[in-house]
Amino acid sequence: MFNLKPLSPEAIPAALEKANRYRLLNEPSAAESIYLDILAVDGENQDAIKNLILSMSDRFGKDYAVGDTHINDYVAKLRDEYQRAYYTGIVYERRAKATLAKGGLQAYELFVQAMEWFEKAESMAGDGNEEAKLRYNGCARIINRNKLEPHVLSASDTIE
Repeated sequence: MFNLKPLSPEAIPAALEKANRYRLLNEPSAAESIYLDILAVDGENQDAIKNLILSMSDRFGKDYAVGDTHINDYVAKLRDEYQRAYYTGIVYERRAKATLAKGGLQAYELFVQAMEWFEKAESMAGDGNEEAKLRYNGCARIINRNKLEPHVLSASDTIE
């Protein structure tokens, strides 16, 4: 087992920039690793937390992870109530999209949960901030375009 090498606090801005670049290059595992290094030094860094949530959810359909903590633990670390609601919506939306790509079972329910969180975020948004409304509309369009409907359990479905 290897010990991780800690970043110096002065390296955090450059590390954030590098991790953001990896996210944009569709390298969520590389970005996730860097955000975890940043949080090991500055556990309350809100930029690192938000982008870690995005990196972790970027890989929902990829079936691999770098971190060993659940994404919801990081969402709970967001200080701002609006951001907690908004990023919770994003997590549900991305899970729904990954589910839809794998056959769609219960994608409808996940999209609806995302939309509920986006509505909650919208109610807290400041003037001119309509990003939650845009995400809500995106989910609604996916549901409508794909003619998604609630999943009805049958006798062959197992409940975990």
